[in-house]
Amino acid sequence: MRPMSFGQGGPSWGSGGSGSQPPQWGGQSPDWAALAEASETRNRRRRWLLIGGGALATVAVGTAVAMAVVSADGNEQASNRPASELPTSAAIPSDTTGTGPSFAETSAPPPLDPKDFIGNVKKDTAPLAPDLLFPGTQLTMGETVYKKGAMASTKNCASAAQGTLGPVLTKNDCTRFMRVTYAKDGIAVTVGVAVFDAEGQALKAKNDADAKSVVQSLAGEGVPTFCRSAICRSTTNSYGRYTYFTVAGFTNGKDVTQKDSKVFTTGDDLAEFTFRQIHRRGEAQASAAANQ
Repeated sequence: MRPMSFGQGGPSWGSGGSGSQPPQWGGQSPDWAALAEASETRNRRRRWLLIGGGALATVAVGTAVAMAVVSADGNEQASNRPASELPTSAAIPSDTTGTGPSFAETSAPPPLDPKDFIGNVKKDTAPLAPDLLFPGTQLTMGETVYKKGAMASTKNCASAAQGTLGPVLTKNDCTRFMRVTYAKDGIAVTVGVAVFDAEGQALKAKNDADAKSVVQSLAGEGVPTFCRSAICRSTTNSYGRYTYFTVAGFTNGKDVTQKDSKVFTTGDDLAEFTFRQIHRRGEAQASAAANQ
């Protein structure tokens, strides 16, 4: 059916065919206002149908998007389940900040004490010799370089002692006595290291020594005899199972006085170095034992 035209002069139906005759209105003119209202009513109905169809399409799209989101967030099985079977909000745990797995606390064992290894002959088993305790051909302390001279080692400890030191070493069962000499600018120092089986013996030897307990100086390797008749400066100390002594003086036989600070410094440097070397010996053995 062709749409009506409400142009001027009334409806026009076109020409030709059996339907080309104008309609009969029974001699009465049509109610144009009623016709217009009916047409408007039909147009409004069509608009509502279009709007309703659009809303249904929107709901369908929204449902599809929701299904896609569920499928993306869950596994394949969950995405195929209807919404009625999904867990309720009460079934979902609200606290997601729970603590992770706990582990028992561990701590590294305390480091081994180097002094434990140099305090007793049963633990202090590393090789021992003058050239191991005093390596190299010279010694540098700060800015001072000392040249190393002769070395010696004996099991007859008293033979390397002067004055009252021999009886002290013998009484406390000294097992070995090592000596080494260093020199610089006319000053020489001999270091003597007495070895005992236990720390207590070394400490007692130190306490038994007096002002006349002196290590016998060791000449040789370019260093002349010194400190045999002249006044020299001596020291005594102990660490672990070792008692160590120094005697320092002039190589020309001159007596040492309180003003001869270089002699004192030389003796102190060698006493400090001896202590460090004994301690390093303990450190090396403690480290080796820790790594076993």
